Amino acid sequence: MEMRLTLDLHVHSQASFDGRMTVEEIVAAARAKGMDGVAICDHDVVYTGPTKVDGMLVIPGVEFSTEHGHLLGLFVDRPMVHTTWKETIAAIHQAGGLAALAHPFERGERDLEALRPDLDGLEAWNSRANRKYPKANDKAFLQALFWDLPFTAGSDAHVPQEVGNGYMTVYVEEATLPAIRAALAARKGHWHGKESSALHVARSQYTKLRKTHAPLWRYGKWGAFVLQCLGQDVRLTWVRWIQKRRAEREIKKWEKEESLLSQESLDKIKRWIDSEEGEQDSCP
Repeated sequence: MEMRLTLDLHVHSQASFDGRMTVEEIVAAARAKGMDGVAICDHDVVYTGPTKVDGMLVIPGVEFSTEHGHLLGLFVDRPMVHTTWKETIAAIHQAGGLAALAHPFERGERDLEALRPDLDGLEAWNSRANRKYPKANDKAFLQALFWDLPFTAGSDAHVPQEVGNGYMTVYVEEATLPAIRAALAARKGHWHGKESSALHVARSQYTKLRKTHAPLWRYGKWGAFVLQCLGQDVRLTWVRWIQKRRAEREIKKWEKEESLLSQESLDKIKRWIDSEEGEQDSCP
């Protein structure tokens, strides 16, 4: 009998240069959000710790910086050194992993066609990706569909409040890493996500400044970045409020008139309106 698992497939620990969470803190935050597992994907550092912590599944992963953007390696079973794109893809595959392009449109639209043959998946939802380019996640999801590629989803969390903001729901026969890997490759699941506060990005940048012993003038630039992030959060809150009010008006109109929408569809729209989280998903 199949079971349903919820998995945040992109989380950073203190092993990342801009991360501050211990594995135990990640697990506690994920449990508080109702997750069944997380993938720890630190910058250029493969997670080699236990795959079960306090009863929660921990998927070993990594996020490599390459000449074509950030590349996730999920289910890798050994440390590795990344070099070129091709060699890094080969190393991930040799370590038993799945190679998925992370937040592919975070900085805007680009042509990814040459990368398609190397990839096992595409990150269709990243809770930080829309900050620079509001259509980043929409484009990533559509690209995965167009390429007929499996997709992943994750929060890209660097602080506890972000954990669980993006996740996959997968259906497996047993709660094991091989079963989860097979389910993702077979596209037996869907993604859910909400955008993280831009101020959390500022917090992780502050962590980076401290860890790298940055000069004082860099903190001045960081202060300006905080104000920019605050402005983005205010704008996002306002946009969500406008969208919900419009949706509420449409719902009332549909309820008064004979609607072609099924009751199930109407109920789903109402649940989204009632949510203060602005969560999106890939459910049909």
